[in-house]
Amino acid sequence: MNINTFFQGLKAMLMGEIEQVQTYSGMGAIPHSQGTAFRVWAPNAKEVYVTGSFNNWSETENPLDSEENGYWYGDFKEAQVGDEYRYIIVNKDTGESYKRKDPYSKEVTNSSGNSIIISSQFQWDDRDFTPPNWNELVIYEMHIGTFNDKSEDKPGTFKSAARALPYLKELGINAIEIMPSAEFAGDYSWGYNPSDIFAVESAYGGSQGLKKFVNAAHKNGMMVILDVIYNHLGPSDLDLWQFDGWSENEGGGIYFYNDRRGQTAWGHTRPDYGRPEVRQFLRDNVLMWLTEYHIDGLRWDSTLNIRSMEEDGTEIPEGWSLMQWINEEVNSRFPEKIAIAEDLRNNEWITKETGVGGAGFDAQWDPQFIHPVRGVITASDDHSRDLNAIQDAITHQYNSSVFERVIFLEAHDEPRLPEEVWSGNAEGWFARKRSTLGTVLVLTSPGIPMIFQGQEFLEYNDFEDTEPLDLGRRKSFRGIFNLYRDLIRLRRNLDGNTRGLLGQSVSVYHVNNTDKLLAFHRWETGGPKDDVVIVVNLADRSYESYNLGFPKGGGWRVRFNSDSQQYGSDFGNYGGNDILAEEGEKDGLDYNGNIAIGPYSALILSQDPEDVEEVND
Repeated sequence: MNINTFFQGLKAMLMGEIEQVQTYSGMGAIPHSQGTAFRVWAPNAKEVYVTGSFNNWSETENPLDSEENGYWYGDFKEAQVGDEYRYIIVNKDTGESYKRKDPYSKEVTNSSGNSIIISSQFQWDDRDFTPPNWNELVIYEMHIGTFNDKSEDKPGTFKSAARALPYLKELGINAIEIMPSAEFAGDYSWGYNPSDIFAVESAYGGSQGLKKFVNAAHKNGMMVILDVIYNHLGPSDLDLWQFDGWSENEGGGIYFYNDRRGQTAWGHTRPDYGRPEVRQFLRDNVLMWLTEYHIDGLRWDSTLNIRSMEEDGTEIPEGWSLMQWINEEVNSRFPEKIAIAEDLRNNEWITKETGVGGAGFDAQWDPQFIHPVRGVITASDDHSRDLNAIQDAITHQYNSSVFERVIFLEAHDEPRLPEEVWSGNAEGWFARKRSTLGTVLVLTSPGIPMIFQGQEFLEYNDFEDTEPLDLGRRKSFRGIFNLYRDLIRLRRNLDGNTRGLLGQSVSVYHVNNTDKLLAFHRWETGGPKDDVVIVVNLADRSYESYNLGFPKGGGWRVRFNSDSQQYGSDFGNYGGNDILAEEGEKDGLDYNGNIAIGPYSALILSQDPEDVEEVND
């Protein structure tokens, strides 16, 4: 053998050894060109194996090696994309073995089935999509299992939901908030019982189904916000429970608090926010949605139960720091993606920056809007409607931006408003007039507005995960759909004459609690096509000539009249005439004008440049 041959052989041998000892970063199943690597956290194990379809479910053929830090790792060429698998974990103290799904499973056969090795590759074609600015958002809360579901024996899917995206585009929606879609127990659920937070619900279409839905939404100009559940897990079909056999006080083991902090309203399954490995687990989940699935934002469920024990108010400081830690990274890496908290305790620190001690969320669901407005809308008689409560709801804000709050009147866990207005007669005149009056307030008040699926065609049945939404009602209530469409168009300033609805400024300048009429002014910089006046009549009577203050003189054009018969054949079509504001102090403003308005109705007015020029002449 000559010297060149010798060194070539040595080089080949060394390279072969390098290939054999190469390790792959990441958690769970990590497919690569030569097979699949696995990494799992099981600090109380003495042995860990991978069993699966690739080794005929052998329980000893594929052992993992301890990395001496609680993690176990192995790399097997026979394990390929599409194979099912589980871990076999042998506890170091008892010798008992446990078959567990992978905590980082990105696909499972079902919540009680096996993990599946999948590729994260996908042919995205959404590069031209630019998410709307947050002050332009109109959110549509959607439940995949019931939205556009035509089947009687299984829930709706991402595919069936995607077919209805043109419908939402016609409505004017530019943001979809999907109720939780991580794998949950069974096929029917609201989604707030996740069994595998890295896997996409198999009944909905799994990981590929979600990616195709997000891709389609982006192509239709809509961003996608996903509900995520970190305040508790499960509790059913939860392989994380006593994952490696260890626990204390009969608690959940390494992923959970094993003392009283583990207790939640949904079970003893609050994650241990103090364990670095659990914190990393939740952080990795957030980043997966934002990167691999192109999700544009997350809505965190019940942050109250992350930062505290709701039952007695005991604070959980490490829960607060977890939210800060994750939000800091997301804000740094993905400033265009929105983080929304459902805290519902009117806590301004939820949306304060982490640098001053806040949790770092961009917006939060606002209880100071929904509860007072619903209370006024559903009051049994006009006399008891408190317009001061409406004024407070319109002007409420967190910190320095009116867009730090999400405002709504219907959601998955709220009764339908038309049914609350008149139980048993939700399709009647009173229910339609007053519920749509509430919608006007949602879509004109400062904040990020949200509607719940079916609200746009007067769905009155409370949400159930087994009851498909009947999109056919859109034809029966085309007028209500048109009302929502027109309001959303104004809210987004698509015609260029209501820019003030995108602005930070608001003034509720007229509150008549006797006659139940209220008016407020929205603006960004002010002037024609920017100043917007909203007039709301919360009484069952019309006004032929009601005098109001106006921020500018000249002509004011009615851009929207909720009493128009295009929204209901039995609506009065009353008022809605353009008006002239003349000099003369009223309501603390320098101009005043007379409006005509129907019962339980609203007007939206703004000016064109020629309207101002005319009065100045």
